[in-house]
Amino acid sequence: MNRVVPALLTDKKDDLMFMLNKCSEFTNYAQIDIMDGEFVPSRSIGIEDIENIDSPIDCEAHLMVKDPIVWIKPFKKLGAKKIIYHFEIGGNHNDIINKIKEADLKAGIALNPTTKIEEIGFLMKNIDMVLFMSVNPGFYGAPFMPEVLSKIKYFKNIYPLIQIAIDGGIKLNNAKAAIDSGCDYVCVGSAILKSNDSKQEYCKFIDLLKDN
Repeated sequence: MNRVVPALLTDKKDDLMFMLNKCSEFTNYAQIDIMDGEFVPSRSIGIEDIENIDSPIDCEAHLMVKDPIVWIKPFKKLGAKKIIYHFEIGGNHNDIINKIKEADLKAGIALNPTTKIEEIGFLMKNIDMVLFMSVNPGFYGAPFMPEVLSKIKYFKNIYPLIQIAIDGGIKLNNAKAAIDSGCDYVCVGSAILKSNDSKQEYCKFIDLLKDN
């Protein structure tokens, strides 16, 4: 996987297709962010928008929602490779993870900045990756929280074989520090998708991280 994954967030189906097509010009993989207006205050596209989309590239889903299970089938149909949901929703995590894997998808856990590593230890044998949030989720363009990097380093020391990603406020001035802390890839939203030249900005991130 590339070290840089564009993160797509919108509340309009047409905009999502525009973003996917734009990303297809410079990458073969993106993250689609979903917000339900309940787990987080903002709302993105809905299930009905994901259905019947023909994505030009592979993707993963970052589900900032109370009920991730209902999103598994639509994203499987879309062609997603991975479902990431938030640990903070509670419930039966092993049941959620098993349903993701039954769909032949990889399963990831997203952690809010204040969630402690020790809280997810019981899931480590059953998940494929952890997505560390470096912002409080729910808003595009929120400021980066650098204290999350020490949390990632701590996690990497305990679980060196688990894939790690970071999402939230990633810019050119902090992406390298995120990779150096132990991340396998960074999810970049507004810095790429809201720039005047998304391909150029993406390439700047790739060039910055190519020697890591």
